[in-house]
Amino acid sequence: MLPVITIARQFGSGGHEVGEKVAQKLNLPFYDKALIAMAAKKSGLSEEVFADADERASSSLLYSLVMGSYTSVANTMPINDKLFVLQSDIIKKAAKEGPCVIIGRCADYILREHENCLNVFVHADKAARIKRIVGLGHCEEKKAPDFVTKKDKQRANYYNFYSNNRWDDLLNYDLTIDTSRFSVDMAVDLIIDAAKKLDV
Repeated sequence: MLPVITIARQFGSGGHEVGEKVAQKLNLPFYDKALIAMAAKKSGLSEEVFADADERASSSLLYSLVMGSYTSVANTMPINDKLFVLQSDIIKKAAKEGPCVIIGRCADYILREHENCLNVFVHADKAARIKRIVGLGHCEEKKAPDFVTKKDKQRANYYNFYSNNRWDDLLNYDLTIDTSRFSVDMAVDLIIDAAKKLDV
C-alpha cells in the first residue's frame, strides 16, 4: 500500500502545489485548508473563526481574548488549541482510511506512530520564494522579504509549539526537496518515486 504523504513547506516554496499534483497523479485524497472547513463543521463553530487561527500557535487564554481570538461558549480552550485537536482527529482518521496527501498542520508529528508515512519537507532559497509569491500576486515585491520571513516564523512557531520538535529539523523528514533547484514537476516525480518504492 502507498504511504500517507505529509508535506511541510516553507512559504513560497511551492509545497502546496507539489502536494496537490502528487495527490492528482496518484489519485489520492488531498487535505489542506479543507481541514478547516471539516473542523468547523464538526465543532459547529464558524469556519471564518478557524481560518483566522489556522497554523497559528496558541498562547494563554487571556492573551487570546485580548488579541481578539474566539473561544467556544461551552469550552474555554483557546480556538487555536481547539482547532489543533479537531484537525489532529481528522488527520488520524484520514490516515486510517488509507493513503492520502496532507499539507502542513504538524501532520508528520500527529502521525508519528502511523506505520506507513512518507514525510516530506519542501523548501527553496529566499530569492526563489520571493519571486514565486510576487509572481502569484500574493505580495508586493518590496514587502515580500518580510512577508516570507513572517509566514515561515508563523509556521515554525505553530509546529514547534504543538509538536515540541523543531519545524526545520531534518530528522523529522524522510525526504527534503529544494524547489529552487528542482521544478515543481520534478519534485512531484521525486515524491511519487519514493512513495512507490515504499509501496509494499
